[in-house]
Amino acid sequence: MARYFLGIDAGNTVVKTVLFDASGREIAHASREAVSRCPAPGFVERDIDQMRHDLFEVVAKVIDKSGVDTSDIAAIGSAGHGNGLYLLGAGGKALLGIQSLDTRANALVDKLASDGVGGITYPISGQRPWVSQTPTLLAWIKRERPEMYDATQSVLLCKDIVTHALTNELVTDISDMGGCGMLRMPENVYDDELLDAFGILDARQKLPRLAHPSEVVGHVTADVAAKTGLRAGTPVVAGFFDVIASALGSGVARPGQASMIVGTWSINQIIVENVDFQNENEIFMSSGYADRRFMSIESSATSAVNLEWLVREYLEHDAEVAAGKSPFDLANELVAKSTFGLDGPYYHPYLYGAPCNGTARAGFFGVGGWHGRADMLRAIYEGVTFAHLQHLNKLRATGARFDKIILSGGGARSPIWPQIIADILELPLSVAKCQETGALGAAMAAAVGVGMYHDYEQAADNMVSMDRHYSPNPDASEIYRKRFAMWHDLEKAMLPFWTRFAAVNS
Repeated sequence: MARYFLGIDAGNTVVKTVLFDASGREIAHASREAVSRCPAPGFVERDIDQMRHDLFEVVAKVIDKSGVDTSDIAAIGSAGHGNGLYLLGAGGKALLGIQSLDTRANALVDKLASDGVGGITYPISGQRPWVSQTPTLLAWIKRERPEMYDATQSVLLCKDIVTHALTNELVTDISDMGGCGMLRMPENVYDDELLDAFGILDARQKLPRLAHPSEVVGHVTADVAAKTGLRAGTPVVAGFFDVIASALGSGVARPGQASMIVGTWSINQIIVENVDFQNENEIFMSSGYADRRFMSIESSATSAVNLEWLVREYLEHDAEVAAGKSPFDLANELVAKSTFGLDGPYYHPYLYGAPCNGTARAGFFGVGGWHGRADMLRAIYEGVTFAHLQHLNKLRATGARFDKIILSGGGARSPIWPQIIADILELPLSVAKCQETGALGAAMAAAVGVGMYHDYEQAADNMVSMDRHYSPNPDASEIYRKRFAMWHDLEKAMLPFWTRFAAVNS
């Protein structure tokens, strides 16, 4: 049997391809930055044709680097950022790609809320309308760009563009569509009442076929094989919502296990065997990915994207970076040298809005003339982690119980940040050996899809291993408890300002 699996991870900021063997060992890796464009304030878009071009190039590159015979690649799986909106017209023509950092629909979210739409949608899908949610964006397109809405033949998600590019098949999976609030749960099916609540019932015919993530939904076409070096006919599975892929790729595969992803989005999730949308403590979203397997998820665009912004704007031109040092290595070194205590600055990581208010903005607070860039960086590391803690507290309020965290995402690569996270959460945490957990999760779906492993649990047992473990420092945790209380109080105090700021700038 062919012994390699190709995992593709198409996130908001990078498109990655990683070739693994059946034990989860990385054979070769290639990636390319995903270029976004912002044609108007709050708009965050991607060129779908460029995305396809980049995909073929990184696939060809990883095959060339690996040196493997492509007949030994058993199957391909993909993962992609959830929500957002990718529209194709007749013949697969690219119309529009909206990323999950987009906030153009703020006013529509307010209207849907005032109309009571969330009271209809939450009992069905486990979600209320929010700013970059797929059905909300589709409703925005229908209202603001009716010609594009009418020209749309396929409503897809990010990783579905990858599947279509490789196979010409228009298909999606239950984890992605469930995660963007488009399905009735726990059945994991399209629902007319849900679509009608958003005013997009006529979009039902535009929605792709639903599949389970590990289902083989197509095969690499001859044209793609010629462009990439893949073998024509290689099986391609439906793939995952990327947060599910990252959880599985980090070893979180059984009920009660918790995953935290410090990436573009703050992802905090726990596996459950059923979903209950009658609980008075609502969570942000749920996603079903297998029989009696659901991920309860609390998330927001408040995580490492904040560090990426600061690095891009303030560290990339540093003399040490110009001399060859990674700007992220420089950030870690500065944080390691910073002063830790109650006096440090605070940071709200709301570059793209806050869970409590979609119009919120990021900000530093409590900055003194004696603080330097190392202190500001530490404030970002802490502020991002405080936002994660808020989400975990909401999961706990629903009855979720967990006693450790498996950490993944870009933040997990830092030699400094995981200890800060363990201290703030007051929980032990582990980091998987594989850094590309999203791609590994996608490869695991491919391995299950062609029968290498019976289920995701067996795939995790055979393809995932841990690299590092961290325990909380009680003295640091005591300080962080006080800082988190101040940070949270400051957030509440800022709510009236954010609301007024949005009104002035509308």
